[in-house]
Amino acid sequence: MSYFLTADGGTESLRARVYDLSGQELGSVAVPYETRFSAGARAEQNPADWWAAFVTATRGAIAQAGVDPALIEAITYATTCCSVVALDRNGHALRPALIWMDVRASDEAKAVLETGDPALCLNGGGRGPVSAEWMIPKALWLKRNEPAIFEAAFRICEYQDFLTYHLTGEWAASLDNVGLRWHYRNDAGGWPKSLVTSLGLAELLEKWPPRVVAPGEIVGTLCSSAARELGLKPSVKVVQGGADALIGMIGLGVSQPGQLALITGSSHLQFGVTEAPLNAPGVWGSYADIVYPGRYVVEGGQTSSGSVINWLGRLTGGLDYAELNAKAAALEPGAEGLIVQDHFQGNRTPYTDPLSRGAFVGLTLAHEKHHIFRAIMEGIGFGTRAILDAFGRAGYVSSEMTVGGGAAASDLWLQIHADTAGIPVRVPASRDAPSTGSAVLAAYGAGHFSSIDDGIAAMVRPGRVIEPIAANVARYEPIYARYLALYPALKEVLA
Repeated sequence: MSYFLTADGGTESLRARVYDLSGQELGSVAVPYETRFSAGARAEQNPADWWAAFVTATRGAIAQAGVDPALIEAITYATTCCSVVALDRNGHALRPALIWMDVRASDEAKAVLETGDPALCLNGGGRGPVSAEWMIPKALWLKRNEPAIFEAAFRICEYQDFLTYHLTGEWAASLDNVGLRWHYRNDAGGWPKSLVTSLGLAELLEKWPPRVVAPGEIVGTLCSSAARELGLKPSVKVVQGGADALIGMIGLGVSQPGQLALITGSSHLQFGVTEAPLNAPGVWGSYADIVYPGRYVVEGGQTSSGSVINWLGRLTGGLDYAELNAKAAALEPGAEGLIVQDHFQGNRTPYTDPLSRGAFVGLTLAHEKHHIFRAIMEGIGFGTRAILDAFGRAGYVSSEMTVGGGAAASDLWLQIHADTAGIPVRVPASRDAPSTGSAVLAAYGAGHFSSIDDGIAAMVRPGRVIEPIAANVARYEPIYARYLALYPALKEVLA
């Protein structure tokens, strides 16, 4: 028997899972860790907590699975992207990590965008934005505000790379992470040398890991200390993973040109696979080879989706989801005239406007909580449709959408997305897409499949398909047009 260990290093915890070669999950344990928030939009974690969680969760998942640890062949992990660490030569953190949601580097992000460097073509065709979440703004913040830490750092890298070093003793970055958020271009010279040089950050190139390893490729095997801590053989292969949402594409089975993944949670991420490069306003990317060799990924995103539902719950003292779903499902499309603009934290794509805001339009005294609940879901669905339309204008069209994440548990949410987009929505049997994707990569890296595509065919189980309801699709068209009219109208009001 062959078994594979995966880890999903998230914002609140690290979850380890054990899979077999059929893609069946056999054991799963999560270990939480602390995030420290402070003024200035700062969010930090202790990298030592990541490693401690990895060790504890790994041992727990293997024990729960009831498998012989000697039969674990390979390890792959997906982690939060843009969780930046400054490390010494021994891989010890010189300061807490600036995790993905830390946006203290907003001034530095503006400085990056103002360079006008050709590497910025990946950001809306050069129009931006550049996020304070990303690697280069955070590294620039360190140099400007903590120069002693920046100077002392032997490596400035990410959560993913920290785990890789402690597992293997190798300094290697994932092509997935660097291609997505470090402005690395696998199809155009690699590292963004002119960009970092223009920012006075040329030395950063020497602080980044010297190897770039694509997802599914072997980084190395377990070093002796990691093998002892994990209770595994030193011969276990460590196979490169990447950013959780992108590795989630593999777990959803989205691999062929024209296929589209919708990763749901507090926000929405849309990732499409293309066979040729594509750069256009309103579209992020395309990113070369970051998940599948020889293919590109285009990106869209909504900053607020599930978080808007959570906001409604906080505002009203909690939500009875069963009752709300039943009442909201009984309403006709349009929530009796109520339309929601979903930009509660600004708009990521297609407008790329951080100053845009959420809005409820058409409220009457007859509207109740379930109207608001449905209108929020419809507004988020319209936001996804606007991104798909931007993709279409750029030349990328998908005939279906595969969904993973928390929202995939709601039949109403899925049906609204199918109806507002006008295309079928697929939901695989397992919604734990980053872990399933990691298992596919581990098995591929261990030599069980000739390609990642073959691994997907063997290990990702199909689930169900939600077809759009033709009558609802037609009803949503004029409502969607009114939704689109909100942004330019409200932009003037909010200016």
